[in-house]
Amino acid sequence: MSILLLAGSPSIPSRSTRLLHHVGERLALLGHRYSKLHVLDLPAQAVLQADFSNPDIRIAKSQVEQADAVVIATPVYKAAYSGVLKAFLDLLPQDGLDGKLVLPIATGGSQSHMLALDYALRPVLSALAARHVLPSIYATEAQVAWTADKGLTVDPAIAERITEGIEHLSENLYALRRAKISSTTEFTPVPFAQVRCSV
Repeated sequence: MSILLLAGSPSIPSRSTRLLHHVGERLALLGHRYSKLHVLDLPAQAVLQADFSNPDIRIAKSQVEQADAVVIATPVYKAAYSGVLKAFLDLLPQDGLDGKLVLPIATGGSQSHMLALDYALRPVLSALAARHVLPSIYATEAQVAWTADKGLTVDPAIAERITEGIEHLSENLYALRRAKISSTTEFTPVPFAQVRCSV
């Protein structure tokens, strides 16, 4: 099962992207494979003009299409997720997240922006036909710190939320995998009268 880490921050470096990479490392420890997509790496003009003929846009859309799960990270500005992420999500077809698990992650200046994920981002993910949008993870700037010496430091409460989110994602991925295996190994029942035996 493949996981896509989708970074929707308009700046580098950013807390949300570092938190996203931290989640990726935790997923790898559990044996999950993942790839990364930074919206900021895509050509801005092609994204804003919805240039579907652009090769980078085609590759990015293909990454989303091939993923079984998408972990989306974004900063919250003025009670909304980033415009960069919105521009990219607008490039996806109406059912662009069909059948996929989605784990939203966000960082913001204060707890007052925490609900932005639920009333701004979650409806968009649902509209894109996501199979299941997992409970969001939100961290304030004070809860996610970075220093050259210590690297990323995550508040214990957020670390616990991340652990819960990763476990929830893993459980759903394994269930999805079992469902896919089951669907490919099922046999069409044959009426007894049609069974022929040779001796």
